[in-house]
Amino acid sequence: MKVLRLVFLIFHIGIFLLLLGMLMNAYVPPKIFPWFNLLSLGFPVLVIGYVLLTFFWIFSWKKRAFLFMFLGLIFIGPVKRWVNYSSDKKQSADLKIVSFNIKAGGFGVENIEKYINSLNADVVLLQEYGGDKKYEFTGLKSGQETQLISIYSKYKIIDQKQLIDSNYEYNNAYANQTDIEIKGKIYRFINVYLQPFKFEKSMVKLNGNSDADEEKLKNIVKRLIPTFKMHQEQVEKVRKGIDNSPYPVILVGDFNSVPNSYEYYHLSEGLKDAFVEVGKGSATSFHDYKFPIRIDYVFSSKTIEPISYKVDRSVKLSDHYPVISTFKLNP
Repeated sequence: MKVLRLVFLIFHIGIFLLLLGMLMNAYVPPKIFPWFNLLSLGFPVLVIGYVLLTFFWIFSWKKRAFLFMFLGLIFIGPVKRWVNYSSDKKQSADLKIVSFNIKAGGFGVENIEKYINSLNADVVLLQEYGGDKKYEFTGLKSGQETQLISIYSKYKIIDQKQLIDSNYEYNNAYANQTDIEIKGKIYRFINVYLQPFKFEKSMVKLNGNSDADEEKLKNIVKRLIPTFKMHQEQVEKVRKGIDNSPYPVILVGDFNSVPNSYEYYHLSEGLKDAFVEVGKGSATSFHDYKFPIRIDYVFSSKTIEPISYKVDRSVKLSDHYPVISTFKLNP
């Protein structure tokens, strides 16, 4: 039993160090050391392992349980970016937005139109727009459209600017800032679709063959590391749109990055994560794999108060669930 406890202790310390390494994403960019960003992908597994081992020490009546419980408090913030519970806000909302990766309408353009119309949103931001069909939403006017992102608004669009242009810089990434006048005040909406990893299910599904699985893992890492580095460049471009904005900002989109990643830390800097502020349950938004993945986000400036946040799992019109958020726009 002593040998088993020693093994568990070493394993527990190892998990703790890996989780600490994940937190380094706030400081170390992928071009310098991309392996910290790799740890963010395994965060749910690592934190579950940490909790289970902590319970093992509790049930074993070992004093080290208190140490690991205390150290575990460091990871409460990172956990809330995946799973959270917030009480209902008493304020009434005056802005409703929808962010939705529609996978080029591949699950039914008409169904997507019908669904969006049923929400009666003020602003709709789509990713992986794609296709030749031009969407028509009731009461919403279209802004600039590309093969990757588009925006629709009930309110007047003042100006639009590309932050990332896939035609000139990247194969499959795009970001656009749109200044919209709402009730006499201008707000900047930034719609982001960062470079995807382009994984197919067959590429990530392990089949029990050690040699084949090892080769798959190597190929996965070969795709991840270069994409992390591309994300660093794309994040810098999006940050310029945020940092140079004379208006309050709402940042949404498919970041193709999980919470606690380099992308998350640096895109959310100075902004509120609407899920952390008012979300309930799981923030998982990509459902094509069984593994929990949150890659769709809504952030806002501190002067914009999140009132509600919902990942709508009642519809499967894409490999992503739509994200619906409401806000109180403080004058």
